[in-house]
Amino acid sequence: MKYSKNKALTFLTMGVAAVSCTSQSAKQEDKRPNILFIMSDDHAYQAISAYGYGLNETPNIDRLAKEGAIFTRACVTNSISAPSRAVLLTGKHSFVNGKVDNVQPFDWDQPNFPKLLQSDGYQTGMIGKIHLDGIPQGFDYSMVLPGQGDYYNPDFLINGERVRKEGYCTDIITDAVLDWLKNKRDPDKPFCLLYHQKAPHREWLPAEKYYKEYTKKTFKEPAILFDDYEGRGTAAKTQEMNILKNQNWAGDSKLYPEVMEKLGIKETSDWGINALKNNLGRMNAEQRAAWDSVYMPINEEFKKIYPTIKSDSAALMRWRYQRYLQDYLACIASVDEGVGKVLDYLKENGLDENTIVVYTSDQGFYLGEHGWFDKRFMYEESFRTPLLVRYPKEIKEGTRIDKLVQNLDFAPTLLDYAGVEIPDEMQGESFRDLASGKTDQWRDAVYYTYYEYPAIHMVKRHYGIATERYKLIHFYYDIDEWELYDLEKDPHEMHNVYNDPAYAEVREMMHDRLTALRQKYGDSDENDRRFLKEYLEAIKR
Repeated sequence: MKYSKNKALTFLTMGVAAVSCTSQSAKQEDKRPNILFIMSDDHAYQAISAYGYGLNETPNIDRLAKEGAIFTRACVTNSISAPSRAVLLTGKHSFVNGKVDNVQPFDWDQPNFPKLLQSDGYQTGMIGKIHLDGIPQGFDYSMVLPGQGDYYNPDFLINGERVRKEGYCTDIITDAVLDWLKNKRDPDKPFCLLYHQKAPHREWLPAEKYYKEYTKKTFKEPAILFDDYEGRGTAAKTQEMNILKNQNWAGDSKLYPEVMEKLGIKETSDWGINALKNNLGRMNAEQRAAWDSVYMPINEEFKKIYPTIKSDSAALMRWRYQRYLQDYLACIASVDEGVGKVLDYLKENGLDENTIVVYTSDQGFYLGEHGWFDKRFMYEESFRTPLLVRYPKEIKEGTRIDKLVQNLDFAPTLLDYAGVEIPDEMQGESFRDLASGKTDQWRDAVYYTYYEYPAIHMVKRHYGIATERYKLIHFYYDIDEWELYDLEKDPHEMHNVYNDPAYAEVREMMHDRLTALRQKYGDSDENDRRFLKEYLEAIKR
C-alpha cells in the first residue's frame, strides 16, 4: 500500500500530537500538589463552629471540615507562639531546634520544610505573621509582620524592606495572598504558600464591620468560668491569666483611660494604657471616628453600671468575659472571611483539586475556661489546637480523625505530599496515610514542654506526656509537683489524681511512658537546666 506525501505527513502529525497529549497527560498526572498552609494566632478550637461548641459561626473554615478532614485531638509541643512556629518549620521539638521560648533567638540557618520544597522546585511564599526574628529563609517571597505586628495600618517587611500598609491587618494579609496567587505565582511550578494571620492575637482589635456587629452579641459562659482551682496544684493557683484579675482594663477591655480615672479603676500594669494608646494611635481619623462611635457608648454604659457592680466580682467577671469574647470572636470573623475569599479563588481558577489546604493555629487558647485567657499550660484548651485539612485527591469529605497529631508532624507531612525526602533529623511523622484512611495506626502518646517562666502570666515551667485517656505533667524549677488527669472521667482537668491510690498503676505506667518519650526525643533534666540558665541571663539583659 502506498501513501501520499500528504497522508504520511498527516499520520506523522497525528502521531506527534498523540505522543504530545500522552506526555502532557502523564505530566498532569505526576503534577505535585500545591500547598496552602493557613495559620492564625491564638485561634481556639472552641471558636471554630465545625468543632461544635456553639460560640460563633465560621462557615468558610468549616468548608475545610466538610470537604476534608477535621482533627479533634491535634495538639502542640509547646503552647506559645514563636516556639510553636519554629516547630512547624523544622519538624523538631523546641529543645532540639533551639527556640524554647519567645526570648531566645531562632536559627534560620537550620533546615526547614520550605527550604527543602524550594530546593526541589516549589515556588515558596510567606505572608503574614511568623514572630521569629531575622529574615525568613526558604521563601522566594516574604511579606511578614515585624514582631507581633499591628491590627491597624501595620508595617510589613517585604523581602526585608519595611513598608507601611494602610488598612486592617487581616484584610491586608488576605489581599496580599490573593495578589501573590494571581500575579506573583509561576503557574508552571507547584507552590507552597504560608498564609499567616495576626488575628485573633491580643489585644483583639476587630475590623469596623465586625465590631459593630459583635459588640451587640452576648456569648454563653463556660461552665468552669468561676473555677477555684481546688483540685489542682500550685501552678494553676498562682498563674496570672485570670480574665477579671489579669486582663488589662484599657488594652483588653477597651476602657478609655479618662473613664478609668473617673471611676477610680487602677490598671493592672502600664502595659494596658500604653497598648490602647498605641493601638488607637495608629488609626487614621476616619478609623478612629468609627471606633469611637461604638466603643465610646460601651464606656459610657460601663460608667453607669460600675457603681452597682464594683464590689461584685462575679458581675465584673461576667462583664469582662463578654467584652473579651466580643472582640476576640469579631477578629475571627475577619479571618474566616479571608479564608472564604482564598478558597473561592482556588476553586474559580481550577486550583482547588490539586491544592492541599491546611487550617490551624499556633496553639489553643482559653476562652474563659478556668476563668482564663491566654495559653501556655498543657491543659487541654491550650494544648489542643484546631486542625482541618482539605485535599480532594486523597482525603474523603467529612473525615474525622481522633488521633494525637502534633504540630511536630506538619513539616514531614507536607514533604511527604510533595514527594520530597524527609530528613532523619525531623522528629515528627507524616500523617498523610492517616488522613487518607490508608491506615489507622498512629502514635498513642505525645510529649510537651513549656519553658517561659518567670514571665508574663507566670505559668510554671513544665513538661509532660498525654495519651488518648491520661495526662501526666511535671511542674518544676521553683516547685516540684506532679499532676495526673483521667481525661475520660475528668475532661476539664479539675481533679488531680496523682496521689489517688486507685490510680497507682496508671501513674507508674505514665511515668514509664514519659521516661521513654524523653529518651526517644532526646530531652533531659540537663536540657531544662541549660535553657533555664540561658533564659534567666537573657531576661536580665
